[in-house]
Amino acid sequence: MAHEEVQRILDQAVAEDGIPGIVAEVHDAGETWFGTAGVADLATGRRRQPGEHLHIGSSGKAFTAATVLTLAAEGRLSLDDPVNTWLPGVLEPGGYDGGKITIRHLLNHTGGLFLTGLSPELQHSMVTQPTRVWTTSELVKLAVSQPPAGRPGEQFVYANGGYYLAGAIIEKVTGNTYAAEVERAVMRPLDLTHTHVRPADATGYPHPHPTAYLTGALKDGVDPATLTTENWASMIDHDKPPIDVTALNTSWGWAAGGIVSTTEDLTRFLHAIATGGLLPPAQHREMWTMVTNDGGVVWLPHARYGLGVIEFDSAGMDGLTVRGVSGTLPGSFTLALSTDDGRRSVAVHTNIEPDTMDLPIKIIKAVYGVALA
Repeated sequence: MAHEEVQRILDQAVAEDGIPGIVAEVHDAGETWFGTAGVADLATGRRRQPGEHLHIGSSGKAFTAATVLTLAAEGRLSLDDPVNTWLPGVLEPGGYDGGKITIRHLLNHTGGLFLTGLSPELQHSMVTQPTRVWTTSELVKLAVSQPPAGRPGEQFVYANGGYYLAGAIIEKVTGNTYAAEVERAVMRPLDLTHTHVRPADATGYPHPHPTAYLTGALKDGVDPATLTTENWASMIDHDKPPIDVTALNTSWGWAAGGIVSTTEDLTRFLHAIATGGLLPPAQHREMWTMVTNDGGVVWLPHARYGLGVIEFDSAGMDGLTVRGVSGTLPGSFTLALSTDDGRRSVAVHTNIEPDTMDLPIKIIKAVYGVALA
């Protein structure tokens, strides 16, 4: 693999795509290469570097899924348990059937929950109350605050709410906090010493870390409460300069995306879950049992969803099986991929959300030598 091509893509992302700073860590047959372009902070010009603490957004769903699967391996719950087994009556206020929606449905986004990230209440809060701390009970209520998007098992609809409920189930089953159980099930076994669940009231990150930037703010005069799945794209003004959102409270991520890590730790985690190094064989197979993405959320081409993870259709990857995680939130985009044997992996982070998926597609093509379209 030509690292020069990956570096060219990083440089282009900064020069042409408006990315303040980008890093890529590539592992190939035991060798490691780290590339960077742009800056960690626009005001000071501080460069990006290895070891930065990064908010990995929805990549954190894989940590939640791995924790649930560990509990399943311990015989403390079953993926086929209905939500009502552990959280009786919680789903009913939103018109959902807690006797039919299972833990598996929550983790692979087929429970029929609505697309939580575009909840008017959440969008309005992020704009008008950026330091608001969301409690677990508030997030669980948010998960069912809109009508169902479909019947359980009917289709894939990406819903953070399912992971809020999964986090609540982890706490109900164990009597411990979500953070404590993720540490027990994932971080300690893999020695992820630079990874943690971000505290609900956090306003910063451990050093070093990049400054997080947001572009594409709401157009002037737009009421966040009017945002819907259909109209939100037309409400964004992409010409506004980037703003620093590092201090944004992200407690609304929680079990759906509240992990802070580094490219090195994330690569180690991904290697373990991709190859079967963390979970017993039965639970490893469950994690990588994929569902078709037909729910309207555009992922990367040829990508399908498992339990907190993505896997590419081998037909689109020239016969390779490539597995990974991805996440985005204001000021951060993460993509980490690995072959199923762990021989070749890449972890990418930008300190702003890319406008399109063109950048990760270019990197995937360069790292894996495929004609992804």
